[in-house]
Amino acid sequence: MAVRADAGQRQSQQGKGGPAVTDPARIRNVVLVGPSGSGKTTLVEALLAHTSAIPRAGAVVDGTTVCDHDPAAVRQQRSVALSVAPLLHADTKINLIDTPGYGDFVGELRAGLRAADAALFVVAAAEGREGTIDPATVAQWEECAAVGMPRAVVISRCDHARADIEATIAACQDAFGAGVAPLYLPLRSGEGGLTGLYGLLSQTPAGAAPAGAEDARGELIEGIIEQSEDESLMERYLEGEDLEVTTLIDDLETAVARGSYHPVIPVCASSGTGLDAMLEVLVGGFPSPLEHPLPRVSGVDGSEHPVLHADPDGPLAAEVVRTSADAYVGRVSLVRVFSGTLRPDSTVHVSGHHATVPAQRSAGDDNGHDNDERLAHVYAPLGATLREVDACVAGDICALTKLGSAETGDTVSAADHPLLLSCWDLPEPLLPIAVVAHTRGDEDALVKTLAKIVAADPTLQLERNQETHQTVLWCMGEAHADVVLSRLRAGGAEIDTEPVRVPLRQTIAKPARVTGRHVKQSGGHGQYAVCHVEFEPLPRGSGFEFTSKVVGGSVPTQFIPSVEKGIRAQLERGLSDEHHPAVDLRATLVDGKAHSVDSSDAAFQTAGSLALREAATACGTVTLEPYDEVAIRVPDEHLGSVLGDLSGRRGRVLGTDVAGLGRTLVRAEVPCIELLRYAVDLRAMTSGAATFTRTFARYDVAPT
Repeated sequence: MAVRADAGQRQSQQGKGGPAVTDPARIRNVVLVGPSGSGKTTLVEALLAHTSAIPRAGAVVDGTTVCDHDPAAVRQQRSVALSVAPLLHADTKINLIDTPGYGDFVGELRAGLRAADAALFVVAAAEGREGTIDPATVAQWEECAAVGMPRAVVISRCDHARADIEATIAACQDAFGAGVAPLYLPLRSGEGGLTGLYGLLSQTPAGAAPAGAEDARGELIEGIIEQSEDESLMERYLEGEDLEVTTLIDDLETAVARGSYHPVIPVCASSGTGLDAMLEVLVGGFPSPLEHPLPRVSGVDGSEHPVLHADPDGPLAAEVVRTSADAYVGRVSLVRVFSGTLRPDSTVHVSGHHATVPAQRSAGDDNGHDNDERLAHVYAPLGATLREVDACVAGDICALTKLGSAETGDTVSAADHPLLLSCWDLPEPLLPIAVVAHTRGDEDALVKTLAKIVAADPTLQLERNQETHQTVLWCMGEAHADVVLSRLRAGGAEIDTEPVRVPLRQTIAKPARVTGRHVKQSGGHGQYAVCHVEFEPLPRGSGFEFTSKVVGGSVPTQFIPSVEKGIRAQLERGLSDEHHPAVDLRATLVDGKAHSVDSSDAAFQTAGSLALREAATACGTVTLEPYDEVAIRVPDEHLGSVLGDLSGRRGRVLGTDVAGLGRTLVRAEVPCIELLRYAVDLRAMTSGAATFTRTFARYDVAPT
């Protein structure tokens, strides 16, 4: 890499649609990963200017127009959304996928990982002074490692006053583990600023080797030899043979492409130092779509389908990785083409993704959708700018407009050969926000805007709770919730938020025998039903049981189910004015009275209902609250804080298990009302390093 390309080589974008590449082997899809403030967007802009994709760095602040407006507002909008910036280098199209750095927008990050074939981790040089890497970035590294995604590390913002490149490289090696090693060392001026890079393999520029270069070169070569398939290299190296640089580069590129070696490159976006070195890694080391495994695919009916390949002439299989709305063109779908070729003026089939992800859709939704839609145009995106192209081949990324039914995660395939790609994993949203229309006139706008937002954001879950009568948005965190609420208001819905209500239950406190009596005479046909019922509480989770011990026909057989029906109806209405449903009790019908003329099904239903109300008065009631079982994956250094916090939330720890190096999995039962803001509190408590899941466990007695 360091000696293969001309360091000054830059190629201009061709045509109004940007770089036009039809061979998947000449495409690289690279997702940029890193925390907010690491300089990802600045790096993208510098690369675009460096390769003449835009006139100058900073000219495209929204990926849209030359910056003559307020860049701060535009950058704030970009910080929560995935965007794509294509450029051309060494006859290769590189799609840079910029992702949000804040943890709440992990859905955008997962979409970027889905669209990419490799990841570029961006770490600010000032982080090394603290000796640690952002925990969320480490978690993202582990996520990429789990799927074998090739990775490299860029040390950014090397011109920062607090930059410490060497310490940051060491921190990356400590946090990310084996295979992380510098490919270049920084060269500095007398004042300490970054002036260039010293290539450890090429040993260029000659005579400029910084301190420690010889040891670093030896470690790099030994690491490359360990990854090499040529077993003779180690023996030749130990015998003192000077190995050819081209041989080492070939083995290095192979190791990078298969995800076992991760080069570290210092870069200064403002001066351009290191940009060419980084571009060489992207082109020479990162894999093309031909080398990256594709998602599993099936027929829309679930039938098996052969494994796909990045073949422009293969069956069309593309995926919507992001959905947004443009004020002028309407819905815009950002699409990664895995197989086949997308062409304008063609008919495609859109397969609904939530047929396989029901938990991520709102309650009551259908199980998917399958529609044929006509494409008018295919575009190459540069941020929010859309530039028309003639086609988008397998391995490339494009934008489609006016796909009315397309949602994030949907599959786009040929109308005569519809397919469904397996969905990507998304974390469960765990922060509930209850919204209500400000006035009745805002209700329609709220419903319409909610539908659009949920279609675009698979990490947002919509719940219409039938017990609390609330519309609840389950979000990833406070920042995600703020963005969702802003989008709702921007869509014309005047809304308010209200506290989320947790659905409660009631039961009786002790056994009792009561009488339900419904006797009415009004001059004509009357109503007569009397039932004697024994009620007793049951263990938690037992539900409701009804039995009959009536003898002698005191309650005619046909009216016994009526008593049960009346009791069940009252269970749903509750035992008190709070109207919480009643559970965990047994009702035994033991006796009663009937009238040959005035008794009826309705009369005995009413008598059963009255009996349960009498029991609530006679026995007293107990309020039950829901408990969830939570599984918290936490770094060991935060374990004590998490356990102490659970105790303060009335939680009961069920057990702990080792969950990888330096991490513990804590299992506990916690009242749901104590978990309403746990997603926010846990992130603050552990600096974003801990994650948790929750599942319903049971109802238990609530404190009085």
